[in-house]
Amino acid sequence: MSALRISTDPAELDLSLVHRFLSTEAYWSRGIPEATVARALAHSLCFGAYLDGVGQVGFARVVTDQATFGYLADVFVLPEHRGRGYAKQLVAAVMAEPRLQGLRRVMLATADAHALYAGFGFRAPGRPEVLMEIHRPDVYTRGEAS
Repeated sequence: MSALRISTDPAELDLSLVHRFLSTEAYWSRGIPEATVARALAHSLCFGAYLDGVGQVGFARVVTDQATFGYLADVFVLPEHRGRGYAKQLVAAVMAEPRLQGLRRVMLATADAHALYAGFGFRAPGRPEVLMEIHRPDVYTRGEAS
């Protein structure tokens, strides 16, 4: 089995692969337009996960000011490469990234990977009553994003 290589070089990212996964397989972003994905990647700290001879097999990004706050988003490993610990390696690389050290708050949303993230210190908000959101789960399917 090849070793997983993780890179933050945006030039290495396979935009079409990331878009295809996010728009068709990810429960949180079905229908997202490629232009929206490209804009999100351009304004985030992105992590690509690569296998020699295969190419990109995983992805994660952090929306951050690199000083006080980060939001971990769009974490995935392609289905055919799951079950090998790659997601754990990918999140470990994100959490070890020097530009993300010392942040006061790092957040994420997940419907099904609580155990993975708990292993890195994530937990339910201690004071959920202070958090608010605007949530538009169907924004991509209604054609409001580009």
